[in-house]
Order: sequence, then C-alpha cells, then structure tokens
Amino acid sequence: MPKTVTLRLKDEIYKAFLEAAQAENRSISNLIETAALTKIREQQFADDIEMAEILSNQDLVKRIKQGSRQARSGKGRFVE
Repeated sequence: MPKTVTLRLKDEIYKAFLEAAQAENRSISNLIETAALTKIREQQFADDIEMAEILSNQDLVKRIKQGSRQARSGKGRFVE
C-alpha cells in the first residue's frame, strides 16, 4: 500500500525540483521517488567496471570468500 511522506524544501530547492519535473513532463513526487531510488541502487550495487576491478583483485576475492564462509558458519564478527 502506498505511503505518504512529507518533505520540507526551501523555496529554491522546490523550484529546482519543479523545473526538472516539468522538463520531463512528470510530477515532483515521481521525480523525487525516481531520483531517490536511482541513488540507492547506485550505492547498493557495483557497476560493470567496478565489478571487473573487484574480480581482478585475487587477494580481495579470496578475502571476500573467506568472510562469506565465516558468516555462514557463524564465525567472525561484524564491525560497524
């Protein structure tokens, strides 16, 4: 079920959102939702170039696999 979120914006920020939404012929709400989701996805997942760099680092891959095995077996600890 959709949820309503209230957002307080300064006038100049609201104007920037409004202009961007109008340029794309959509609502401010849709613009903000789409931009937020895009940002979240960018932070959660590695792009193809970043993933290739990760996979080319054999030491890093080895440590990731080791950490994954330890997490599955309940060993190790999580660090914040």
